[in-house]
Amino acid sequence: MYIQDKRRTLFKLIENSIGTKLFRNNYFFINGKSKDLLKNGELSCAFYVSSILYLLKLIKSPHTTVQSTLKDLEESGWYKIKNPKKGAVVLWDKDKEDHYHLGFYWNNKKAVSSVSLKKSPNFHPLKYENRAILSFYFHKDLEK
Repeated sequence: MYIQDKRRTLFKLIENSIGTKLFRNNYFFINGKSKDLLKNGELSCAFYVSSILYLLKLIKSPHTTVQSTLKDLEESGWYKIKNPKKGAVVLWDKDKEDHYHLGFYWNNKKAVSSVSLKKSPNFHPLKYENRAILSFYFHKDLEK
């Protein structure tokens, strides 16, 4: 029987997702009409992070909002850490439009998230759009 190395697989999923259009759209019926809640990638950070974590069975389902992703993280055994580790989930403060942002910590200088302007996952400075980092989350299954 094989045991999945979730840590290394997470790193490769993140690396291999750079530039993909895969997480750009998620349609729901609202008042009988189909609507893309992610606005063609402008609001896809939670869907990106939660989809990657769902593939590794580190959360229960993919999500379209930061709040529902955070709730699932906490219910699925994720915990806050002060000293970030590669692969940790990063929560950034709200922007001027009142949206929080999620991504993955990569190292002291950069993170990966679905960048609104590019409408796809990309590496970017850890200091994202001058927003404060509110917290880092980690899961025991990602320990070496």
